[in-house]
Amino acid sequence: MYIVVNGGGKVASYLARTLISSGHSVALIEKRPQVAAKLAAEMPKRPLIIVGDGCDVSFQEDAGVGHADVFAAVTGDDDDNLVSCQLAKTAFGVPRAVARVNNPKNEHIFNALGIEAISSTTIISRIIEEESTIGDIRTLATLRKGNMAVVEIELPTDHCVVCDKRVSELHLPVDCVLFAIVRGEEIMTVHGDTTFQAGDVVMAFTSVEHEAKLKTALTGE
Repeated sequence: MYIVVNGGGKVASYLARTLISSGHSVALIEKRPQVAAKLAAEMPKRPLIIVGDGCDVSFQEDAGVGHADVFAAVTGDDDDNLVSCQLAKTAFGVPRAVARVNNPKNEHIFNALGIEAISSTTIISRIIEEESTIGDIRTLATLRKGNMAVVEIELPTDHCVVCDKRVSELHLPVDCVLFAIVRGEEIMTVHGDTTFQAGDVVMAFTSVEHEAKLKTALTGE
């Protein structure tokens, strides 16, 4: 792919290096001459670097946005990122415009304009939410607008209430399906005659409202 990156800071530099190392062609637009010069000296494979304002149509044209597959605006200014992405979409018809959003409150504006907004703050908060725990239960992913979840529960190594019991003997909450067990380095699918051992990590598909009940059924807590 051919990708144009607007910005020359640490985020842009890292992004460009990663894309280049993955075999993509990259051009950068940076309005600070000294930063552009540093990029030119340090970047691998000497990508095209345009010294200018990424919000200016002429500099985007010089960077080849007209035949780019992706335009990524990753400056530290949300206004610049928004304007440059809009310009890339409207003036050059770039198929995909991606923007770094420094203030999460601005995300809805970018999304409303068809620009993919990426906020590190939002990403971190989602990771925290999706990796949230209830005792020994960990939510790996949420599905169907947050109504269903894929979770894993580690069985206690002492006082294991389900150890040596078959899955068919358990009284699980409705909307809960056990589908895998991780035991040491081994992972196995779950059947009705599957039995548990202390320390097993049980993976299940469940409704979010029954996560706590599932934990109780498997751990007794």
